[in-house]
Amino acid sequence: MRLGIFAKTFPGSEPGTVMAAARAAGYGVVQYNMACSGLPAMPETIPDGIAEAVRTAALDQALDVAAISATYNMIHPDPAQRWRGHDSLEVIAGAAQRMGTRLLTLCTGTRDPDDQWRGHPDNASPEAWRDLAASLETALDIAERYDVDLGIEPELANVIDSAAKARAIIDEMASPRLKIILDPANLFEVASLAEQQRLVSEAIDLLADRIVMAHAKDRDATGGFTTAGKGVLDYDHYLAGLARIGFDGPLVTHGLAAAEAAEVAAFLGRKLAGIS
Repeated sequence: MRLGIFAKTFPGSEPGTVMAAARAAGYGVVQYNMACSGLPAMPETIPDGIAEAVRTAALDQALDVAAISATYNMIHPDPAQRWRGHDSLEVIAGAAQRMGTRLLTLCTGTRDPDDQWRGHPDNASPEAWRDLAASLETALDIAERYDVDLGIEPELANVIDSAAKARAIIDEMASPRLKIILDPANLFEVASLAEQQRLVSEAIDLLADRIVMAHAKDRDATGGFTTAGKGVLDYDHYLAGLARIGFDGPLVTHGLAAAEAAEVAAFLGRKLAGIS
């Protein structure tokens, strides 16, 4: 596994700046965000030269661009909002390979109209599932046209809030382009160690054939998110589980301050060394 970080962790609106900061902090991989090129995260257009500048900056720092964030609310209650997301997804997909990657990361969405990361009771409704399937069909058509893959992530606040639902939508869509980003801190809020380990192991086993990226953040004892290594997540168990299924993709941290990046790289490096 190679250590990675969200490029947006670091301040700057020019790829050379954030890439250099990622390398200096000890990472070999980034998950890129178009905001790091001075654009909206989901832009309406990507001007000429922008994509190539991302790839050049990564190569200059000997970094891999593992993925590009392309998150929008795929089940937003307003269909027009969903279509704006689809349009921006196509813009990013069309530039992805020129930036050095074939993976785009998505948000399966929520019925909350204002925050795509906030839960809503209607997320569990048949209508929400139907809308997600329709959005994914559109997104997968885009992915097919541009030869990219799409990564979804089980998250408690979204319509895909468990590994079982992630498996179900993968099986329903029946597309090899639909992949999984696994973040164990998104599988529970407050749980005993045994329950946490069970949830993580079940997710790894159920989704093993589709996991292309692993995320690394943490939960504190009250259920809030915190920096990797500063919470209750059993990283030894998590990383051993990934190693058990032969996962050798990027381990990408996020949800941390730029000033914490080097410390987290050292923590994750130690944990990885312990399973080798």
